[in-house]
Amino acid sequence: MIMLLRNLLFDFGILRSEKFPLPVISVGNLSFGGTGKTPHIEYLIRLLNDSVLTATLSRGYGRESKGFILGSRRSNVKYIGDEPMQFIKKFQNIKVAVDEKRVRGIHKLTEKFPDLGLILLDDAFQHRRVRPGISILLTDYHHLYTEDHVVPSGRLREFRAGAKRADIIVVTKTPKVFSPITRRRILEDLKPKPFQQVFFSYITYGTPLPMNEDENMAILQKLSYILLFTGIANDYPLQEEVKRKCTELSLIKFPDHHPYKMKDLELIKTRFDDLPSRKKIILTTEKDMMRLKIPEFGNFLKNLPLFYLPIEINFHDKDKQIFDKLITDYVGQTQRNR
Repeated sequence: MIMLLRNLLFDFGILRSEKFPLPVISVGNLSFGGTGKTPHIEYLIRLLNDSVLTATLSRGYGRESKGFILGSRRSNVKYIGDEPMQFIKKFQNIKVAVDEKRVRGIHKLTEKFPDLGLILLDDAFQHRRVRPGISILLTDYHHLYTEDHVVPSGRLREFRAGAKRADIIVVTKTPKVFSPITRRRILEDLKPKPFQQVFFSYITYGTPLPMNEDENMAILQKLSYILLFTGIANDYPLQEEVKRKCTELSLIKFPDHHPYKMKDLELIKTRFDDLPSRKKIILTTEKDMMRLKIPEFGNFLKNLPLFYLPIEINFHDKDKQIFDKLITDYVGQTQRNR
């Protein structure tokens, strides 16, 4: 009821949202994680970073710091969070900042970088102090928000009616082979407003990459066992992908954004040593890998065959062309208006 009252106060203008003159795109969800926000932010970075100076701004979930922090390659994951650290490692020319108060964060970024051309807000659908130019709402194909409920009955942060604030709805983690019949059924379930556009995305997986650069990549051939450990909300698509790469899959699941401790690594090593084969590796996600790259784990991990699986997202059929044009047109038009 508190969440409902808060949204009504914003809807009626009693609580104010601030709109900014530069392009601001928000990516978020109604549920507590697991919809794929990070790879969708990365998709937008790849789409736009060559044409405008781009910044990402997030809360920095799980960090041991507060206030506005501008990340750099010398930053520590404990200081800015795993997802911002991932953006820094993967992209050369973007600005990455964290601030629990997004309005303050945007003002700080624009003060530091007057030529900034775009801000991507990560996980900001409920952060209504900012009124983005485009609000993108993600929903998991296997757990549509229309089939879910507010906590504690379900996994939603707010009531389903909040979806009306979105300009774009993206159904994520769909199968690569996606029928028009399934598309129509989901559209009937979502019942988008006339002003909303719905797109469908899917995950593409890369080749496993080693944490230690001198790791022998030949070990990936004809694997018998893979020990997969994850600290993400929903790892079922990942499990299906990894099963195709080995004979047997062993799993260790930690909570979302789990801050790894040495006892966790010892558990992982013990489980790995117990696997009855020499043709085996340890595999995790790119986001989990960011949380392992801290000095105190270095010596322990350097002798383990530890790999991570990079992912990207793409869109089905003509969705990619329409989505890309919608985003680039908005950014270009807003830039011209400035």
